[in-house]
Amino acid sequence: MLKLSIKEAMKIGFIGGGRLAFALANGFISAGLAKPDEITASCHPADVMSADAFKKLGATALFDNKPVVERSEVIIVSVKPDVVGKALMEVKNLQASNNKLFISVAMGVSTASIEKMLPSAARVIRVMPNTPALVKQGAAALCRGTLTTDQDVQLATKLFQAVGSCEEVPEYQMDAVTALSGSGPAYVYMLIESLADGGVRCGLPRDLALRLATQTTLGAAAMLKEGGHPAAMKDNVTSPAGSTAEGTYHLEKNGFRAAIIGAVKAAEERCKQVNKQLSENF
Repeated sequence: MLKLSIKEAMKIGFIGGGRLAFALANGFISAGLAKPDEITASCHPADVMSADAFKKLGATALFDNKPVVERSEVIIVSVKPDVVGKALMEVKNLQASNNKLFISVAMGVSTASIEKMLPSAARVIRVMPNTPALVKQGAAALCRGTLTTDQDVQLATKLFQAVGSCEEVPEYQMDAVTALSGSGPAYVYMLIESLADGGVRCGLPRDLALRLATQTTLGAAAMLKEGGHPAAMKDNVTSPAGSTAEGTYHLEKNGFRAAIIGAVKAAEERCKQVNKQLSENF
């Protein structure tokens, strides 16, 4: 079995060269986990811009999946879920696919499904990242496949920590992870937009309202990350009979928390439906 040290730069390949793959590659290079000339990505023949972006990093951009696997120690599968099967079947019979670590970031494709599309000795990890990885503020969770080792998990965790945070979960929780952190940025953007709209309603210029709403959200998250419970932090801002107390009352009266909780649950149910459809196809 191929053993990799998380302290040494490694050869990393991407099957799929889109924005997330580029963000990951950039993060790995910045963290010293990979050298530019040891990163290889396969891009869609029509996606010249993605290929050029990888080349500007100093990486190798190709239009074929097979040499990506042959040149790499760790292969990150970063194509759309409905393309995973086709992409992996292209490399399944390669001798180079044996004893290697495949990390899939495709939403809804289980480790069992990926293992079926690879040689029996391949190790598989499934990761659910989110779009803030593009600015190295991602929140990712991973689960392990049948042959995955503790060292594999440590390595994958180290890689995704280069673009944010990463935690291991059992696979049955991946739908909930997708619904919360995968879809969560959309909910936060809606919150920020709504805060800005409220500021505009109160007379603030649109640009100023948006800047204040964005920085307020960023600051609140930073404080929470330092430690503490959100309920206690909310109470610290809420003075008796003050403006915040009036605002939070309005939110509670209109089902703010229930709406957010319901959104996460609805997204999870949709994930389960998509996962079931994908599993049937694989």
